[in-house]
Amino acid sequence: MREGRYAVQATVRSEPVSLRLGFAGDEFGYAVDFGHPVPVHGSLFALDPEIKRECTWAGPVLRPAALLSDRAGPAVRTRTADGGWHRTQGALRPYDSMLSELADPQLAPDLLALRELIRSWRFYDHVRTDAEAPARTPRVGTRTPVLAADGSDLPAALQTIRETGDDAALDAAVEAAFPGSRVAVAERDGRFELELHQHGLLRPLGAAELSDGTLRYLLWTAALLTPRPPALMVLNEPETSLHPDLLAPLADLILTVAQDTQTVVVTHAAPLADALAAGVRRHRVDLQTITLVKDFGQTEVAGREGPLDEPLWYWPKG
Repeated sequence: MREGRYAVQATVRSEPVSLRLGFAGDEFGYAVDFGHPVPVHGSLFALDPEIKRECTWAGPVLRPAALLSDRAGPAVRTRTADGGWHRTQGALRPYDSMLSELADPQLAPDLLALRELIRSWRFYDHVRTDAEAPARTPRVGTRTPVLAADGSDLPAALQTIRETGDDAALDAAVEAAFPGSRVAVAERDGRFELELHQHGLLRPLGAAELSDGTLRYLLWTAALLTPRPPALMVLNEPETSLHPDLLAPLADLILTVAQDTQTVVVTHAAPLADALAAGVRRHRVDLQTITLVKDFGQTEVAGREGPLDEPLWYWPKG
């Protein structure tokens, strides 16, 4: 088909539907295989995914000697302290993960450690900035070391940074993006409201008056300068609705956080990627850039020529 000698036509699926997810790190690796359930008469959940296989292992590569826990259907075996196996038959329902059901500090401490590691990760995908966005509405204020995914507790998160986090970094991030400005939080009857003081304005602007780009930049500031940094933070398209002049300050903020937190940025904005690359030496962080391209309908990594260029990875068999 690539050479144009054959037409593209539909084919019949020859293998079961499967979704496989996994990751590998220096300490642990994890893989899970989802598939369709066995049809049950009278059930309306015939398309709900079930976990067919689930494994954890020590180190970055799955090997028999490194395997820590192995789940096939409802049966699970976990590695014991003496190197043997503890087996549990029929312990799990097909839609429950062993990370949630069997993470016991006595029987499976590795599962518990892996679960807590994954729970510490943070993903910010789409933070609302429209007219009805939760971040534009005053909210009851409590200490907020981690910004909510919808940004609803933005004032509380900024005030938490002000009192228990890096106050200077917060001021520097706002000054870099909006010269002569500062952000503050007003408290009225226990409710917190965001205020942006700008040079030349007789009164501060409230969250409801901010542009989408200004509000989004302040949301990224609150998320990145968290007083409780995670092991991994993922930002998906943080450039959305930002003015081009804000991309360089955002890149500087991301690189500052990347000194202590592994940070993954998914972006379609070449200026943001260029700004990140330009600031690497100044911030003394390592930067790895992966460019995705479309090739004959497939998404591939640019510059990767063969399997030897790929990370070493093995899916569980059987």
